[in-house]
Amino acid sequence: MRPIREHASNNGQTYMVTSSTWGRRALFQKEHWARLMIDTLYHYRGSAYQLHEFVIMPDHIQVLLTPTKSLEKAVQFIKGGFSYRAKKELDSNLEVWQKGFSDHRIRDASDYRVHRIYIQQNPVRKNLCEKAEEYLYSSASAAFELDPAPRGLKPIGLEELCTARLEGAPFQNNISSGTPEREPVHIKTANGRVETAPSEYKNKTA
Repeated sequence: MRPIREHASNNGQTYMVTSSTWGRRALFQKEHWARLMIDTLYHYRGSAYQLHEFVIMPDHIQVLLTPTKSLEKAVQFIKGGFSYRAKKELDSNLEVWQKGFSDHRIRDASDYRVHRIYIQQNPVRKNLCEKAEEYLYSSASAAFELDPAPRGLKPIGLEELCTARLEGAPFQNNISSGTPEREPVHIKTANGRVETAPSEYKNKTA
Protein backbone atom coordinates (compact mmCIF):
# COMPACT_ATOMS: atom_id res chain seq x y z
CA MET A 1 0.00 0.00 0.00
CA ARG A 2 1.35 3.41 -0.95
CA PRO A 3 1.88 5.78 1.99
CA ILE A 4 -0.54 8.67 2.24
CA ARG A 5 1.17 11.83 1.02
CA GLU A 6 1.25 14.65 3.52
CA HIS A 7 -0.70 17.65 2.31
CA ALA A 8 0.60 21.01 3.47
CA SER A 9 -2.43 23.21 4.00
CA ASN A 10 -1.67 26.44 5.80
CA ASN A 11 0.12 24.49 8.52
CA GLY A 12 3.21 26.65 8.80
CA GLN A 13 5.52 23.85 7.67
CA THR A 14 8.76 24.74 5.91
CA TYR A 15 10.07 22.82 2.90
CA MET A 16 13.07 22.57 0.62
CA VAL A 17 11.75 22.19 -2.91
CA THR A 18 13.65 21.07 -5.99
CA SER A 19 12.31 21.35 -9.55
CA SER A 20 14.20 20.48 -12.74
CA THR A 21 13.95 21.87 -16.25
CA TRP A 22 12.46 19.76 -19.02
CA GLY A 23 15.06 17.24 -20.17
CA ARG A 24 17.54 18.83 -17.76
CA ARG A 25 18.28 21.55 -20.30
CA ALA A 26 20.55 24.32 -18.99
CA LEU A 27 17.93 27.03 -19.53
CA PHE A 28 19.04 29.09 -16.55
CA GLN A 29 22.59 29.27 -17.81
CA LYS A 30 21.33 32.29 -19.74
CA GLU A 31 21.38 35.41 -17.58
CA HIS A 32 17.99 36.74 -18.69
CA TRP A 33 16.35 33.41 -17.87
CA ALA A 34 17.96 33.24 -14.44
CA ARG A 35 17.06 36.87 -13.65
CA LEU A 36 13.46 36.30 -14.68
CA MET A 37 13.32 33.21 -12.46
CA ILE A 38 14.50 35.24 -9.47
CA ASP A 39 12.01 37.99 -10.29
CA THR A 40 9.24 35.37 -10.39
CA LEU A 41 10.25 34.01 -6.98
CA TYR A 42 9.99 37.48 -5.49
CA HIS A 43 6.73 38.27 -7.26
CA TYR A 44 4.91 35.61 -5.23
CA ARG A 45 6.88 36.08 -2.03
CA GLY A 46 4.54 37.16 0.78
CA SER A 47 1.35 36.14 -0.99
CA ALA A 48 2.06 32.45 -1.71
CA TYR A 49 5.00 31.75 0.60
CA GLN A 50 7.79 33.07 2.76
CA LEU A 51 11.12 32.85 0.96
CA HIS A 52 14.06 31.77 3.14
CA GLU A 53 16.73 30.66 0.64
CA PHE A 54 17.09 29.85 -3.06
CA VAL A 55 19.52 28.97 -5.81
CA ILE A 56 18.98 29.00 -9.58
CA MET A 57 21.18 26.29 -11.08
CA PRO A 58 21.56 25.86 -14.85
CA ASP A 59 19.03 23.01 -15.01
CA HIS A 60 17.09 23.15 -11.75
CA ILE A 61 16.05 25.38 -8.89
CA GLN A 62 16.06 24.81 -5.15
CA VAL A 63 13.97 26.90 -2.80
CA LEU A 64 13.56 26.88 0.99
CA LEU A 65 10.09 28.24 1.68
CA THR A 66 7.10 28.26 4.01
CA PRO A 67 3.81 28.19 2.08
CA THR A 68 1.00 30.51 3.17
CA LYS A 69 -1.64 28.02 2.01
CA SER A 70 -0.38 24.78 0.48
CA LEU A 71 2.96 23.58 -0.84
CA GLU A 72 1.39 22.47 -4.12
CA LYS A 73 -0.10 25.93 -4.71
CA ALA A 74 3.17 27.65 -3.90
CA VAL A 75 5.07 25.53 -6.43
CA GLN A 76 2.34 26.02 -9.04
CA PHE A 77 2.75 29.78 -8.69
CA ILE A 78 6.53 29.52 -9.11
CA LYS A 79 6.58 27.12 -12.06
CA GLY A 80 3.42 28.29 -13.78
CA GLY A 81 4.24 31.94 -13.20
CA PHE A 82 7.69 31.56 -14.74
CA SER A 83 6.40 29.57 -17.73
CA TYR A 84 3.84 32.26 -18.47
CA ARG A 85 6.40 35.06 -18.21
CA ALA A 86 9.01 33.17 -20.27
CA LYS A 87 6.51 32.86 -23.10
CA LYS A 88 5.50 36.50 -22.85
CA GLU A 89 8.75 38.27 -21.94
CA LEU A 90 11.37 35.96 -23.45
CA ASP A 91 9.30 35.06 -26.51
CA SER A 92 9.88 31.38 -25.80
CA ASN A 93 7.62 28.43 -26.58
CA LEU A 94 9.97 25.94 -24.94
CA GLU A 95 8.65 23.47 -22.40
CA VAL A 96 10.31 24.76 -19.24
CA TRP A 97 9.71 22.29 -16.41
CA GLN A 98 9.99 18.59 -15.79
CA LYS A 99 6.70 17.25 -14.40
CA GLY A 100 6.36 17.36 -10.65
CA PHE A 101 8.82 18.42 -7.97
CA SER A 102 10.65 16.99 -4.98
CA ASP A 103 10.33 18.27 -1.44
CA HIS A 104 11.71 17.72 2.03
CA ARG A 105 9.81 18.93 5.09
CA ILE A 106 12.10 20.72 7.54
CA ARG A 107 11.90 19.06 10.96
CA ASP A 108 13.73 21.44 13.25
CA ALA A 109 16.27 24.26 13.38
CA SER A 110 19.19 21.90 12.81
CA ASP A 111 17.53 20.43 9.71
CA TYR A 112 16.77 23.97 8.52
CA ARG A 113 20.41 24.95 8.90
CA VAL A 114 21.69 21.88 7.03
CA HIS A 115 19.40 22.44 4.04
CA ARG A 116 20.06 26.17 4.01
CA ILE A 117 23.79 25.46 3.73
CA TYR A 118 23.16 22.81 1.11
CA ILE A 119 21.33 25.31 -1.10
CA GLN A 120 24.06 27.91 -0.66
CA GLN A 121 26.87 25.46 -1.46
CA ASN A 122 25.25 23.88 -4.52
CA PRO A 123 27.04 26.15 -7.07
CA VAL A 124 30.36 25.46 -5.35
CA ARG A 125 29.84 21.70 -5.58
CA LYS A 126 29.04 22.06 -9.29
CA ASN A 127 32.21 24.11 -9.85
CA LEU A 128 30.22 27.17 -10.93
CA CYS A 129 32.08 29.37 -8.43
CA GLU A 130 34.77 29.18 -5.77
CA LYS A 131 32.73 30.72 -2.97
CA ALA A 132 28.96 30.56 -2.47
CA GLU A 133 28.60 34.34 -2.19
CA GLU A 134 30.16 34.78 -5.67
CA TYR A 135 27.25 33.05 -7.42
CA LEU A 136 24.91 35.75 -8.70
CA TYR A 137 21.76 33.63 -8.88
CA SER A 138 21.63 32.58 -5.26
CA SER A 139 20.48 34.11 -2.01
CA ALA A 140 23.98 33.37 -0.67
CA SER A 141 25.19 36.41 -2.62
CA ALA A 142 23.61 38.68 0.04
CA ALA A 143 22.03 40.77 -2.73
CA PHE A 144 18.51 39.65 -1.85
CA GLU A 145 16.09 40.26 0.99
CA LEU A 146 14.91 37.03 2.61
CA ASP A 147 12.33 36.02 5.18
CA PRO A 148 13.75 34.88 8.54
CA ALA A 149 13.57 31.28 9.69
CA PRO A 150 10.13 30.33 11.04
CA ARG A 151 9.83 30.75 14.81
CA GLY A 152 8.14 27.39 15.27
CA LEU A 153 11.22 25.32 14.43
CA LYS A 154 12.61 23.33 17.33
CA PRO A 155 15.87 25.03 18.35
CA ILE A 156 19.34 23.53 17.86
CA GLY A 157 20.81 22.20 21.11
CA LEU A 158 23.36 24.46 22.79
CA GLU A 159 26.14 21.88 22.48
CA GLU A 160 25.54 21.49 18.75
CA LEU A 161 25.31 25.24 18.27
CA CYS A 162 28.64 25.82 19.98
CA THR A 163 30.55 23.00 18.31
CA ALA A 164 29.01 22.74 14.86
CA ARG A 165 31.57 23.21 12.11
CA LEU A 166 30.76 23.48 8.45
CA GLU A 167 32.62 21.09 6.21
CA GLY A 168 29.98 21.46 3.56
CA ALA A 169 26.36 20.52 3.03
CA PRO A 170 24.22 17.50 2.18
CA PHE A 171 24.68 15.67 -1.06
CA GLN A 172 21.91 15.04 -3.57
CA ASN A 173 22.31 12.38 -6.23
CA ASN A 174 19.33 12.97 -8.48
CA ILE A 175 20.03 16.52 -9.58
CA SER A 176 22.71 17.23 -12.16
CA SER A 177 23.80 20.43 -13.86
CA GLY A 178 25.97 18.61 -16.36
CA THR A 179 29.19 19.60 -14.59
CA PRO A 180 31.36 17.41 -12.36
CA GLU A 181 30.50 17.48 -8.66
CA ARG A 182 32.97 17.88 -5.87
CA GLU A 183 32.99 15.43 -2.98
CA PRO A 184 29.85 15.27 -0.82
CA VAL A 185 30.00 17.68 2.09
CA HIS A 186 28.85 17.30 5.64
CA ILE A 187 27.91 19.01 8.88
CA LYS A 188 30.14 18.03 11.78
CA THR A 189 28.73 18.29 15.31
CA ALA A 190 29.81 17.32 18.80
CA ASN A 191 28.32 13.87 18.17
CA GLY A 192 30.52 13.30 15.13
CA ARG A 193 30.06 13.72 11.41
CA VAL A 194 26.47 13.72 10.26
CA GLU A 195 25.40 13.66 6.63
CA THR A 196 21.77 14.64 6.12
CA ALA A 197 21.37 13.90 2.42
CA PRO A 198 18.03 14.96 0.94
CA SER A 199 17.05 11.33 0.41
CA GLU A 200 13.62 11.73 1.98
CA TYR A 201 12.28 13.81 -0.88
CA LYS A 202 8.75 13.10 -2.06
CA ASN A 203 7.89 13.48 -5.69
CA LYS A 204 4.78 15.58 -6.25
CA THR A 205 2.98 17.00 -9.21
CA ALA A 206 2.96 20.69 -10.08
